Amino acid sequence: MPVKFLALITSLLYLVAMCLQVSHIIQRREQIDRTVFGLGVVALLGHAVVAWHSVVLDGVVNLGFYKIPALFLLFINVACIIGLLGRRPLQNLLVILFPLSVISVLVSTFAPVSAAAQSTLDGGMLVHVGSSILAYAVLTLAAIQAGVVAVQDHKLKQRHTRGIVQILPPLQLMERMLFELIWIGVALLSLSIGSGIVFVEDIFAQHLVHKTVLTIIAWALFSTLLWGHYQLGWRSQTATRFTLAGFTLLMLAYFGSKLVLELILQRV
Repeated sequence: MPVKFLALITSLLYLVAMCLQVSHIIQRREQIDRTVFGLGVVALLGHAVVAWHSVVLDGVVNLGFYKIPALFLLFINVACIIGLLGRRPLQNLLVILFPLSVISVLVSTFAPVSAAAQSTLDGGMLVHVGSSILAYAVLTLAAIQAGVVAVQDHKLKQRHTRGIVQILPPLQLMERMLFELIWIGVALLSLSIGSGIVFVEDIFAQHLVHKTVLTIIAWALFSTLLWGHYQLGWRSQTATRFTLAGFTLLMLAYFGSKLVLELILQRV
């Protein structure tokens, strides 16, 4: 099957699954429907094939600005599916992740290839790149979860118990899930930074220094949040601010630098 056709089929499956999940949210179903889960898994398989063909071209790895989002969203969706299998109530996040996945799949398939982003990766660099993408994926889920927690907390403080509050799990469970995601994300980000120090030739080179510094600051923010949560009892709004700030820094570190280096300066 041609990859472009597969990308279209995958996008259609994602959209159908998203529409079904929206209808289930309106119906206030607390558990994910098997049809939504099944469609999501099938779409995920197609997504994996499309991402592989987009990133690996004739034995050369292309982590370009237009190509990497498909791989990035693939890891996020896999993390979400694993959470659902572990009975974590993450199904409402699918209405955000699935349309983003559609965009990433279509862009990675039909956007031009950036020659500046093509390279080969050895074992050490694969560890660094893989842990980085996994960390970004998990912390993206944490950022989305933080946004939901902030809305839920605000509604409860205003004594609005209808609407979104009715379809979400208890706030305490939502917060616990948030900090579970942050713990996993910080562990992966620590591995990413550590492997970068070991395997990247000069992690503070001119074209990498901004990415390195922003990533380390983001790691410090997330680590401070975890310390504050367990030592000082930080919750809800404070957790949201730290999580979204750290997530923004990570996105600037990776996608911001890629935008400037690849599309503007035409450099790796």
